[in-house]
Amino acid sequence: RLNADNARFLLLAVLIVLYMLCGAAVFSAIELPTEREAKERWEERLENFTRRPNLSRAELRHFLREYEEASVAGIRVDDIRPRWDFTGAFYFVGTVVSTIGFGMTTPATVGGKIFLIFYGLIGCAGTILFFNLFLERLITVIAYVMKSCHERQLRRKGVLPHNGRRGSGTSEVDSLAGWKPSVYYVMLILCVASLIISCCASAMYTPIEGWSYFDSLYFCFVAFSTIGFGDLVSSQNIRYESQGLYRFGNFVFILMGVCCIYSLFNVISIVIKQSINWILKKLACKCCHRCQRRLFHSRRNVVMPGNVRSQRNISIETDIVNESDTDGRRLSGEMISMKDFLASNKVSLAIMQKQLSETANGYPRQMSSNSKQNGFSGGVGALAIMNNRLAETSVDR
Repeated sequence: RLNADNARFLLLAVLIVLYMLCGAAVFSAIELPTEREAKERWEERLENFTRRPNLSRAELRHFLREYEEASVAGIRVDDIRPRWDFTGAFYFVGTVVSTIGFGMTTPATVGGKIFLIFYGLIGCAGTILFFNLFLERLITVIAYVMKSCHERQLRRKGVLPHNGRRGSGTSEVDSLAGWKPSVYYVMLILCVASLIISCCASAMYTPIEGWSYFDSLYFCFVAFSTIGFGDLVSSQNIRYESQGLYRFGNFVFILMGVCCIYSLFNVISIVIKQSINWILKKLACKCCHRCQRRLFHSRRNVVMPGNVRSQRNISIETDIVNESDTDGRRLSGEMISMKDFLASNKVSLAIMQKQLSETANGYPRQMSSNSKQNGFSGGVGALAIMNNRLAETSVDR
């Protein structure tokens, strides 16, 4: 299975490279003629501008507007290489599929923009899959190295035999079968790897691009994290010393940096998720303790009819034991359950149910002296309240 996964990973890497080469060829064929036409128009306008003495403010604004249009089309004042030659187009599709998107080079034609939509949809999806598979391979390698170091430490302590056979440390050997590295160690290793790659890449960019070392580190973070501001972009000059070697090194550093930072972001997201779960767990525990404390105080201060509870500290268990089913009525301010209500009024409900059954079946009922005199039955519960009210009305009359 591991060999199949590695073969799938290598095949995907080859397909992405071929996809980028085909995309570079298509973008170069679509956008390069437009770039050349824009450059010729700009050279002509610049020549006409230099021949005009005493320009007005409106003419100057019109010229600056033309320069902005030329800049959007990829034309610069400095002598830089064409943006849409094959190498420039390959650099562009690399920033597209890696989701960096510097913005230094953008398609100007309608056909290039439409092609970019479909090209980026497939390319970005494939590259994200590649990054995920790279993360799996990287975690596997890190876990293997850390497990080997852990086993070596156990052998030094004498827990594991040096010949690899199971001896007295059988439980330790069994525990190593499912052993996995801590996410914090993986995060630390990825941080160190990303820092080493950034420092090495900055050492290359500083003398070749003419940036300061801090600007080179800044570019590395912006590029590797796929933020891609576009204020600093590598490999834009028309000539470099050892140009082929530099462009290859630039490609390798960006690829390795993006893979490491992407993996680091995934591991950091796991740590953030664990931290959020820990905070929510602590808050839930505090809320539960607070609610239990409020319930304890509210139930401890309840005054029962006919007696007053003593002001002593009572636990929740003791408080529950003291509340039997034969307790009297509770105050209206305290919530009671239906079970407690039925238990305390089961005698009255039984009598009321019997009286309702006799009334429905037409059986004679026993009348008290007051009810015979007034013509109303006694009853209990809600019916008793209604009958007593009717009796009072009858007496008043």
